[in-house]
Amino acid sequence: MQTLEGTPAFVHGGPFANIAHGCNSVTATKVARKLGDYCVTEAGFGADLGAEKFLDIKCRMAGLKPDAVVVVATVRALKYHGGVEKAELGQENLAALEAGMPNLLQHVENITTVYGLPCVVAINRFPTDSEAELELVREKCAALGVNVALSEVWGKGGEGGIELANEVVRLCEKENDFRFSYTDDMSIYEKLEAVATKVYHADGVDLVGNAAKQLQELEALGFGSLPVCIAKTQYSFSDDPAKRCAPRGFRVAVRNLKVSAGAGFIVALTGDIMTMPGLPKMPAAEKIDVDANGKISGLF
Repeated sequence: MQTLEGTPAFVHGGPFANIAHGCNSVTATKVARKLGDYCVTEAGFGADLGAEKFLDIKCRMAGLKPDAVVVVATVRALKYHGGVEKAELGQENLAALEAGMPNLLQHVENITTVYGLPCVVAINRFPTDSEAELELVREKCAALGVNVALSEVWGKGGEGGIELANEVVRLCEKENDFRFSYTDDMSIYEKLEAVATKVYHADGVDLVGNAAKQLQELEALGFGSLPVCIAKTQYSFSDDPAKRCAPRGFRVAVRNLKVSAGAGFIVALTGDIMTMPGLPKMPAAEKIDVDANGKISGLF
């Protein structure tokens, strides 16, 4: 496919990172790398889900070494993590933004410290974001040695992403010390603990229900060397969607373990996560239209 500006794009796969691996196919990524100077791929739902699975599962299995990572954030989401309810997110609130910043900073530190990769924070700018709020995000990220770039691609197309693109190119020229959060020779439980403690910042993992028995069976069947794909809520670093920001003092409950032998990983279900995603009764496509002059309506 191609974008409205003619940039080639492969749409190949796309399972959600909260219930699956969250990455497009290895084939699409390898083809894109051969056909362009830079290949940008998405791994959604933050550094605890999409990025973790892209790095620990896909890169491991495909022999890929990323050059840089873009952590996408919004001022609105950070204020929500700081305690503001959704109806009030359009109002400037520096106190709430500062209270929610540990969420973003933990995502950033996961990339730079756990995985050894350079990173830029892309602020997906909303019209309601104030200059003071944007400056606060810049200051907090700068303290970690990470730059912030505004992204206004949603409204301005490629022109709205030039600042971000320049920073990505700069980071790609740097050497990095990419590494996984766990090694192949660890047990299934040790891999779960590594992700939970290093990436989620949990105190540990508890196997509940049949999970302990399932773990023993999977290792007895020879699947112990596979990477783990943890199904977890996208609303929190923990397995409880109500725990906002960057919680501490919690444990992750794994209630089910199964093998996806074809894909090549162990799936661990945590908390109350369901593997069937919840979709709206009316899809967004119902409100999108194109008139006789080619003007598109209903996208926003």
